[in-house]
Amino acid sequence: MAIHISYWHLNLNICKTKVILFPPALLLISCVTRARYRNMFEIQFLYLYVGMSPCGLALLLPPATLATLVDGWLREDCPSFNHAGLVTGAAPSQAALWAKSPGILAGRPFFDAIFAHVNCQVSWLFPEGSKLVPVAKVAEVRGPANCLLLGERVALNMLARCSGVASAAAAAVEAARGTGWAGHVAGTRKTTPGFRLVEKYGLLVGGAASHRYDLGGLVMVKDNHVMAAGGVEKAVRGARQAADFALKVEVECSSLQEAVEAAEAGADLVLLDNFRPEELHRTAAALKARFPGVGVEASGGITLGNLPQFCGPHIDVISLGMLTQAAPALDFSLKLFAEGATPVPYTHRT
Repeated sequence: MAIHISYWHLNLNICKTKVILFPPALLLISCVTRARYRNMFEIQFLYLYVGMSPCGLALLLPPATLATLVDGWLREDCPSFNHAGLVTGAAPSQAALWAKSPGILAGRPFFDAIFAHVNCQVSWLFPEGSKLVPVAKVAEVRGPANCLLLGERVALNMLARCSGVASAAAAAVEAARGTGWAGHVAGTRKTTPGFRLVEKYGLLVGGAASHRYDLGGLVMVKDNHVMAAGGVEKAVRGARQAADFALKVEVECSSLQEAVEAAEAGADLVLLDNFRPEELHRTAAALKARFPGVGVEASGGITLGNLPQFCGPHIDVISLGMLTQAAPALDFSLKLFAEGATPVPYTHRT
């Protein structure tokens, strides 16, 4: 898979872009570095960003999975008779999609799949990941009137939710980058049942890392696992055995002592949970001094407002459950308009 790496140079005001091959599982790496140019003066690279264009993220979504999701959503909304279909008829119709609140557009592949399932076609005016300023016409949808309105609410619900998650993720990444920190801003597994793929996708569009998708993506040993196993060392030993060579092991810790014990037992990452910022940075520094190869994740009680306080040189990942749990949905509407007429975002009947 081709990924672009862009180097932004502050003083020379140039931008170079290369294309390399990179594992598709790693969607975001950011760091700050220095290098010497041929005439021996130093260049400060603002960001080394390895990532995927939001437009390319659709390649992550298996068509069969999309079709299954969409079929379930539409069946939930209309499991039997579509009485309104008798009202509208099946005449060819067209509708405009309007964004009525600001944010990041995310969810185009799901929107397309919903309307394709009901025999409608979507024409987009903005690419995935666009920053929307209301009121903006985002797309047009064409198809039989009964089919277009059958997909309307399902598609709007999905798009509003996915775009809300992407907008929250983008705000979190911007807040973190504003401090000069170059680690990973990530979501969590705190997602809506049955809607995880959409929310994890929204995180990626917003520039955040999705974290593990499910229980099979990373062996995470949490406080309850430690309790059940009879201690940190036993829990990590069991996790290492289960992970074998294919998976990393992360351990949730509430103190430096637990973090050291987890690292000594073979943890790849340590999750410092619900630490105050000053305590977090002291603990992370002490742990890294002894185990520089162990990754440190900060989580718990982190919001968009206090996120910058958790950014620091010894923190590799900051995860926020609120990116999926508390992201406000964007406001979208779909309005039919007559063929040849100018679409408007609000319906006025006389």
